[in-house]
Amino acid sequence: MLIPKRTKYRKQFRGKIGGVATKGNNVDFGEYGLAAKEFGWITSRQIEACRVTINRTFKREGKIWIRIFPDKPYTKRPEGTRMGKGKGNTEGWVAVVKRDKIMFEVGGVPEERAKEALRKAAHKLPIKCRFVKKEEMGGDN
Repeated sequence: MLIPKRTKYRKQFRGKIGGVATKGNNVDFGEYGLAAKEFGWITSRQIEACRVTINRTFKREGKIWIRIFPDKPYTKRPEGTRMGKGKGNTEGWVAVVKRDKIMFEVGGVPEERAKEALRKAAHKLPIKCRFVKKEEMGGDN
């Protein structure tokens, strides 16, 4: 699973919720992509589940680019703990994904297979996603 090698601080604030991606909202590497339709946190386990699903659908052909990285720690308090006593321990890592962010890109496969693979990957994620092509994204964003 994806986690940072090291971070400056062990714990972070939760941050603002919402917004539209201004960076990473174009298909740059592959021919097709999976774009987020809403804001959300994507965990490292969900990213790994998508990667495995896409690889299995491609059957060792084509290429995958993962455009998100889980660099934000989230914490959780133990069950049944009373209020106070500080912030909980780091439970896992998430990638903050804004609307229109391209999360995965694929190339080197026919459009039908790419569409099927990204549809299966979208089912593994907690947010709504859409399939995009390289020519659709150019210029209008």
